[in-house]
Amino acid sequence: MIVDTHAHLVPNGLIEALSAESRLFPSVALSREGGGPRLAFAGAAPTRPVSPRLGNLEERRQWLKRARVDCQCVGGWTDLFGYELAAEEGADWARFCNEHMKKETAGDSAFLPLATVPLQDGRLAARVLEEASDQGFRGVMLATQPHGSGGNLDDPRLDPFWEAASARGAAVFLHPQYICGDERLLGYDLLNAVGRLADTSIAVSRLLFSGHLTRFPGVNLILAHAGGALPYALGRLKRNYLIHKSEYADPGEGFARLYFDTVLFEPRALRFLCDVAGADRVMLGSDYPFPIGDLDPVRIVEETPLTAGERRAILGQTAARVFAVDCACSP
Repeated sequence: MIVDTHAHLVPNGLIEALSAESRLFPSVALSREGGGPRLAFAGAAPTRPVSPRLGNLEERRQWLKRARVDCQCVGGWTDLFGYELAAEEGADWARFCNEHMKKETAGDSAFLPLATVPLQDGRLAARVLEEASDQGFRGVMLATQPHGSGGNLDDPRLDPFWEAASARGAAVFLHPQYICGDERLLGYDLLNAVGRLADTSIAVSRLLFSGHLTRFPGVNLILAHAGGALPYALGRLKRNYLIHKSEYADPGEGFARLYFDTVLFEPRALRFLCDVAGADRVMLGSDYPFPIGDLDPVRIVEETPLTAGERRAILGQTAARVFAVDCACSP
């Protein structure tokens, strides 16, 4: 079985329910300008339009067949995570998203839904994670900036979430934000090309130096876009640790606990990632349905010099273990 661990879904039922019952969330504004539904959270600027492809399951099923993918882990869209909301409303919004994600994928073994949590509040995020786990969610998708356009994942106020995720052995897929806070990224679509890689690299470097991945060892943290610059910069991170050894955690220890997707498009880069992290820490990803995603994700695995065992691990064996997928590829 081939498992795609990186994809996004916005349930059609979520937009319909919000349109019919807008009073449910007083700080969430729905508009239909500029090419599709757009949401605004707590008075912030509206999101990008929700692409029809994010909710078109029939088109997605056809793509799965063409792409030779048997099972797809579907998380939400980071624009709609609502981290800008006040904590209690944010928790209700996360539950609302999870309810519709569950309904949209119910009874279809091709889709494995990932939950959303209110990362703006560590205790509420822990509670929603536990609720989602009890409801059968196999993992969660997080964005890198807990307050919507800022904040750090190593903030001690988020420790209750990391504690709960560790206790549950949760699969946590970490995705960069769209807004990266650097005006130099506003041209050439550099937000997508470079900004997201930088965002992941910064957010996870903080987790490595803070020791989060050794303090909360039960967490299975998966990084989008092959971890950004982290695999390439690992030597520099280790050097920084040696200079500040009494102050920082060893980044090498945390790095060894990370998982990575394959959304990097270059076979030589995938081979390097496997050499640095180990092929058993790498899982297939597509970033479906976005144009900058890899919409032929198996191809890079076929074109990379890998052993048969390494290919099996990347294509589905590791994902079956991390996400508890019931399939024949499980060791």
